[in-house]
Amino acid sequence: MKQIPQANASSAGMHKRRVFFFLAWNKLFAGLLLSFALVSCSSSNSSKTTADRRPQVVATSTIVADLTQKVGGEEIQLTGILPPGADPHIYEPTPKDSRVLEQADLILYNGYNLEPGLMRLMNASGTKAKKVAVGEAAKPLQLDRSKGKTVPDPHVWGDVKNAIAMVNAIQDALIELSPQDKGEFTYKAQQLTAELKQLDSWVAQQIQTIPPARRKLVTTHDAFQYYGRAYKIPVVGTLIGISTEEQPSAQTVQRLVESIKKIGVPVIFAETTINPALIKTVAQEAGVKLAPRQLYSDSLGAPGSEADSYIKMIQSNTRTIVEALGGKYKPFTASKGQN
Repeated sequence: MKQIPQANASSAGMHKRRVFFFLAWNKLFAGLLLSFALVSCSSSNSSKTTADRRPQVVATSTIVADLTQKVGGEEIQLTGILPPGADPHIYEPTPKDSRVLEQADLILYNGYNLEPGLMRLMNASGTKAKKVAVGEAAKPLQLDRSKGKTVPDPHVWGDVKNAIAMVNAIQDALIELSPQDKGEFTYKAQQLTAELKQLDSWVAQQIQTIPPARRKLVTTHDAFQYYGRAYKIPVVGTLIGISTEEQPSAQTVQRLVESIKKIGVPVIFAETTINPALIKTVAQEAGVKLAPRQLYSDSLGAPGSEADSYIKMIQSNTRTIVEALGGKYKPFTASKGQN
């Protein structure tokens, strides 16, 4: 029998061992890759599931949505229906709005008929979500509409103290929805409330810098009664009532012009959600100025604007009023450690 040389046998053995180790390593590497993929997939699915399990909260107006986001934070999945600049009085809901309402766990809306179209859709949608009118946490002003009938004024947020009541209502609704997040909701609500209390005092101080004879408001629609009463600057005239659905007649325009002349108001104000054409006409016919900045009445401003949050909206409106009427405006700064 022919014997294989020792060197060749050794080489063959080494070659076999290399092949074995190569195959074993490939198998181990493939296993590691598979395990990593499974872990990654599992982690991704877990994160997605966690996100999807957050309570689905829907807010109608931009103001309610802003306050809700500040209280709810990352513990909720918030959808705001009305976009910045939209007028809640005349907003026409879309099929997408209906789907959003149907999928909600909680619906927060202003109430007092601020958003009539959305309220009708909400009540007809068949949603099982709890519905909370957070604006109705504040006691309403009753305004004359016609023939001795009164209606609640829905613009309650004009008085910052009412916004605090809204925050409390939002906090309670979120805690009921997700009790395990009570600590987070309570903490955020307390922080926001502390800042709102400072804002309330600041607004009062700013308005007091306006000469007393000039502390009068004439606006496009009747959305500033709460602001006027809280901060002692009465609304002495408006072009239309509390709802922008109203269309002023020529007689209404003329009456307002005559009233402005009689009262001696130096400046009147347009609003961001309403076409300013008619109020400009009133200013021209009355011989008064139209304020260079518009007021934010029923909606926050667009993201990145000077009024893209409730607190910034109140600051912006106060600045507009104070500067136009001859007061001395100082920017709002919340004290550290209190907000």
